[in-house]
Amino acid sequence: MSSISSIAVSGLNAATRRLEVSASNIANQQSTGALPGPNGSLPPGAPQPYRPLQVNQTAVPGGGTQTSVTTTSPATVPVSDPQAPFANADGLVAAPNVDLAQEFIGQMVAKYSYAANLATLKADRDMSKALLDATA
Repeated sequence: MSSISSIAVSGLNAATRRLEVSASNIANQQSTGALPGPNGSLPPGAPQPYRPLQVNQTAVPGGGTQTSVTTTSPATVPVSDPQAPFANADGLVAAPNVDLAQEFIGQMVAKYSYAANLATLKADRDMSKALLDATA
């Protein structure tokens, strides 16, 4: 595989990872849980809220990119849900800190990044084919 192709494949993998993380955040945006107490601990038996994820993308020496996934900070925000069995005395629960607008923008960026890297792979294939045809 040429270096151009390996760089493009790393971009395809990064775009795929971004889409997977965004889809997980959107699917779990309403997975609330108990608010942590002042010391940061949850009441015994209380459900934990979903902790949204984010993708960190870095350049690889020599070309390409790699990704790592971390938890968004702050991971949760307090919201009012007095009917929840795990709500605190004020009726608050912890909800995932997911911004749908940002998630949709991230999905569009992943889509265009994927398409651009795929076009790069196709161009590399076509150039290699033209070079082989010219030498034959």
